[in-house]
Amino acid sequence: MTSTMASTKTDHAGGISVLELDGRERGELEALARTLTRAGAGLVDDTGWQARARAESCRLPARLSRTVRAFRHDAGPDGTLTVTNLPVAPELLPATPTVPDSVERGATVPAALAVLLGCELGTVIAYRDEKHGALVQNVVPVPTLAGSQSNGGSVQLEFHTENAFHPHRPDFVGLLCLRPAHEDQVGTQVASIRRARPLLDAATLTVLQEDRFVTEAPPSFRTAELSSPLPVLTGAPEDPDICVDFHATRALDNTAEKALVELREALSAVRQDVVLRPGDMIFVDNRLVVHGRVAFSPRYDGTDRWLHRVFVHLDHRRSRGHRPGDGPVLT
Repeated sequence: MTSTMASTKTDHAGGISVLELDGRERGELEALARTLTRAGAGLVDDTGWQARARAESCRLPARLSRTVRAFRHDAGPDGTLTVTNLPVAPELLPATPTVPDSVERGATVPAALAVLLGCELGTVIAYRDEKHGALVQNVVPVPTLAGSQSNGGSVQLEFHTENAFHPHRPDFVGLLCLRPAHEDQVGTQVASIRRARPLLDAATLTVLQEDRFVTEAPPSFRTAELSSPLPVLTGAPEDPDICVDFHATRALDNTAEKALVELREALSAVRQDVVLRPGDMIFVDNRLVVHGRVAFSPRYDGTDRWLHRVFVHLDHRRSRGHRPGDGPVLT
């Protein structure tokens, strides 16, 4: 199933999954973001700037705020929300970065937009061992990482829960498009367990809910870790959360391996391919949705695909033991 980010909003079971801002809303949001570019030290990772961004997120256009809050309450069957027509001007951008661990430290308009929307959803966080703990990270093709299962690669990226190995993985992942892939190549793929679960039989679901799987840390983390044995599906059996990385999750026995294969097939059957264009920001419920990327052919000429990425937690207190100094960066 293929879905391009259309200019109209789509209603799924009472929840808006795609919201296009009108001209007035876009203007209001741009003015708000520009205010933040001049705030404090003008650095996203500065604690004072973060406090200002949290305060200013209360001033988002009302329709946008309502939509984000409704998505936070229930992400719907597809588990994604895309906001389009955000004030991003690709013609004013510098060249797409091509170095490993690329991040956005300065409070540019796109970085401010990503943080503002993330703050309305929850608390924007990062991980010390991933991209040096920066809150706004660049997802760009990197020549030295071309063949890797990472955000810097250009080969097919397997379906995964973001940071599946970590006890405090993000609740939501936000991706803001600054530049699209060349020739509208598909960049992002998503699949919801709410869509896939009905395709799995009872025996497979039971196995997936048992502690028969371990997951390695992704290559973007500087220190590799391995999770303890855990289930892939947790919570309410009729509406479970999912946590899996089909590149890094390993089954501990043959029956569990068969269940993992069947889960991958079910998720592939309900997959949606998403073309993000400049000014589109997609939020993925990381508890319900796995995401990936098809292979593409970067040119490394400064005009390649460029996304800003932010992570969001709903319960900031829950991770306090992993956040030195009560800051936003987790160990």
